[in-house]
Amino acid sequence: MRVLILSWEYPPVVEGGLARHVRKLSEALVGLGADVHVLTRGDAKGPTEEVRAGVNVHRVCEAPRPDDLNRFVTWVERMNADMLAAGVALGDRLAPDIVAGHDWLVAVACDHLATRFGCPLVMTVHATEYGRHQGYVAEHPQSWIHGIERDMSARADRVIACSHYMQGHVADIFAVPEEKIAVIPNGIDPMDLQPVEDLSALRARFAAPEEKLVLLVGRLVYEKGFQLALEALAPIVSSRAGVRFLVAGSGTHESELQAQAARLGLLEHGEFLGWIGDDVLHSLYRIADLCVIPSLYEPFGLVALEAMASGCACIVADTGGLREVVPAGERVGLRFNGGDADHLGVMMDRLLTDAPLRDRLVIEASEHVLRFDWSDVGQRTLVVYENLVAARARGHALGDMPARGLT
Repeated sequence: MRVLILSWEYPPVVEGGLARHVRKLSEALVGLGADVHVLTRGDAKGPTEEVRAGVNVHRVCEAPRPDDLNRFVTWVERMNADMLAAGVALGDRLAPDIVAGHDWLVAVACDHLATRFGCPLVMTVHATEYGRHQGYVAEHPQSWIHGIERDMSARADRVIACSHYMQGHVADIFAVPEEKIAVIPNGIDPMDLQPVEDLSALRARFAAPEEKLVLLVGRLVYEKGFQLALEALAPIVSSRAGVRFLVAGSGTHESELQAQAARLGLLEHGEFLGWIGDDVLHSLYRIADLCVIPSLYEPFGLVALEAMASGCACIVADTGGLREVVPAGERVGLRFNGGDADHLGVMMDRLLTDAPLRDRLVIEASEHVLRFDWSDVGQRTLVVYENLVAARARGHALGDMPARGLT
């Protein structure tokens, strides 16, 4: 099985969790005997072709990503044109059995390449513009992105979603039959989460031994719900001594969150760290007493998995894919009513003051995370690929064959 995967990021080019997902999936597929080629972007400093952990990585030199949204749309269009040209040359040499793309950013190139090589197209939807903006996609560029996502979901031979929540979400907003959408969760490798800092010294930088440390991690954008966590924290730190917090991440909502923290009198009780590397992040999980994931929209919930795998107790919003990562029942973590800062505050206060409960959740969670194994993710993904290739060889595809021609 020769697989051509397209992704706009792949280590060491990392914009977020997508790069890590594609890397671990690609390596898992290699471990199962697949010949995997990843077409991604790079810069003039790195090699255009290399083999990383058995994965053949091919890079297209691209300019740095612009911050302005309108310029970003133009940049994405250019990236797809460049990836298509590189993919044609690569595919002519390799003759891929399947083309697999990750998110809308590479959808146009993926569609044209699958058509050229007469092979099935699989698109993985990690999130949607509709979900990120709580349904508001009426104006450019959100409307343009939403249109690309809708077309790629309709035209793909199979769509992969990371949770049952996302399966229903994609089916509803793009009018795609649910049976066309395979649910394959993200994976996690606890060995990738090893701390590198001196943990005692690191904790001493942020909290005294008797203090409790609350961790907020992720992109600082509205849909991640950090404004709820700050609102919930305010009465806790004002009424209870010895609670500190850290916000690790950056994003478009960062300045608003800092201003909110200042209004609530929180800045003397914690700090915003900005963007941090994985090594520091993995260490922060180890020194925190509690990690809060307050998302308004969450396709999966990788931060919750990472925290649980690192021995940090979790509270998550009862929404989206988080329900599948942290099941109901207070076995591996606590859930609060999504969007309800008061309820979040109650749950935070409960977990910060109940050490036996924290310890029990951590122990149970350490077993729970083993269900999200990359080898299993790779095996389930390979089955999707193999079924499509076999169906194509028989002269038909699973479900209706989509018309090609994304624009």
